[in-house]
Amino acid sequence: MKRRIKIDKDIDPDEIFIDSHNLPQFDTQQFEGRLDKPISRLSLVGVFIFFVIIILAFGSKLWILQITNGQEFKDRSENNRLRNTPIFAARGVIYDRNNVELAWNAPGDDPDISLRKYKGDPGLAHVVGYVQYPSKDSSGFYYSEDFEGLDGVERFFNSELQGVNGIKLVEVNASGKIQTQNTMQPAKEGKSQILSIDSRIQSKMYRAIKDIAERVGFAGGAGIIMDTRNGEVIALTSYPEYDSEIMSSKTNTAKVREFLNNKNKPFLDRVIDGLYTPGSIIKPYMGLAALNEGVITPNTKILSTGSISVQNQYYPTLQTVFKDWKAHGWVDLRNAISVSSDVYFYEIGGGYKDQKGLGIARIEKYMKMFGFGEKVENSFFSGAEGVIPNPEWKKENFNGESWNLGNTYHTSIGQYGFQSSPLQVVRAVAAIVNNGKVINPSIIKGEAGEVIRTIDISSNYFKIIKEGMRLGATEGTGKSLNVPYVEMATKSGTAELGVAKENVNSWMTGFFPYNNPKYAFAILMEKGSVHNLIGAGAAMREIIDWMNINTPEYFK
Repeated sequence: MKRRIKIDKDIDPDEIFIDSHNLPQFDTQQFEGRLDKPISRLSLVGVFIFFVIIILAFGSKLWILQITNGQEFKDRSENNRLRNTPIFAARGVIYDRNNVELAWNAPGDDPDISLRKYKGDPGLAHVVGYVQYPSKDSSGFYYSEDFEGLDGVERFFNSELQGVNGIKLVEVNASGKIQTQNTMQPAKEGKSQILSIDSRIQSKMYRAIKDIAERVGFAGGAGIIMDTRNGEVIALTSYPEYDSEIMSSKTNTAKVREFLNNKNKPFLDRVIDGLYTPGSIIKPYMGLAALNEGVITPNTKILSTGSISVQNQYYPTLQTVFKDWKAHGWVDLRNAISVSSDVYFYEIGGGYKDQKGLGIARIEKYMKMFGFGEKVENSFFSGAEGVIPNPEWKKENFNGESWNLGNTYHTSIGQYGFQSSPLQVVRAVAAIVNNGKVINPSIIKGEAGEVIRTIDISSNYFKIIKEGMRLGATEGTGKSLNVPYVEMATKSGTAELGVAKENVNSWMTGFFPYNNPKYAFAILMEKGSVHNLIGAGAAMREIIDWMNINTPEYFK
């Protein structure tokens, strides 16, 4: 007891020295000869509290993970293990009117996605168009799950062609490797489209336009053939064009860049979106207007000596001369259309001496009747609107200048500010064939175009215009199309461009067969030299010569 009491007291220094004498006798490895002070109770309490705090912290975190947010983390874990992956719907096939495939699907390097393949024949790009593939990130997740049509039929009928994607549930392991997969919702295949075009004729039309353009130096060209009975478009092409497959895959970046930088605009569909000075191809519509308004009779003759001169309203000693392209002598309406007399249409358009004229208001009225200056609404063919010059247009574009007689003369022969698309032109030609039915074109086989109006003009007047166009093919400006295998009716046009008039647009329009007309056509060669003797007529001749051998059914 005494010993215990002593231990509890403070240690005397003498005792330390006494024990130090025995130090060599102690086993220091067993802590003999050392003095240890007991751990205080306060320190033990502190250590205990510290461990309690640690346990509580870990416990609360476990509570949050397991109880509070347990379901959320469970769902997240399942989502990381189970992925919803799209099953891409097979895109609808695009066919021509003869069930020739123009666009279809083929296996690609990525098993999930089919590649879009296109018929390699030239001249189809602007009609068929191209697509943009679904896109995924670096982790393999698709952030864009649809094929998107970016031009042509691929764009306009995109919702029908693309179908509806399905869904499959894919189970992956921790490394992201697929373990199992199950279809949750099957894909629904897109609807195929059968177009009205004949790809054989379309490709030949492209090659003919390209041949003439490259041979004599036109910047581009366009062509269209339309069924005058129902509006179905048989051929529709624009030169130059892009490559649908290259633009869809975008693997050939050099070629894509070449298309984008081409100054001749291969992405411009010249038939629908191109606007061009029409020139003399509007003369048949001027003739119909003059007949219907009583300005002339079918047999009214006008003398063309090569020009007419009009007194300048500001300078009495001066006259303004309006030239014809040649002296034609006395011509009636049929002959004026055939030989394309400018003087004849100057006079019936603006008047001259005793000959009354239509005036610009009535010219504009009749041009609009036939669809000039009017776009096709809500259609595959929706494009440029065009311009019919009038006094308001001149004021807006020429610093408030007033309209004068010379402006009427030039508008009467399709010059000045007149702008139209080949689509508008072929629709107007079809209206002549149909005796006044203005039909919107159709790109789908068996789907008739809408008749948007019927022009109230005597069928006898239409007959006279058609006779004049037939004369154009047999002995007039379109006689390059006077062929033995089909009777053609034509109206050509050469529209001067710019102030210097060094360049022209060359046109050839018309219909066939003459006695049983079924098809209207319009060919444009864009911006060639004024000295060219070869133009749209030569391109159309190549086309019909080829058709006579390869597709003669269109001439029956």
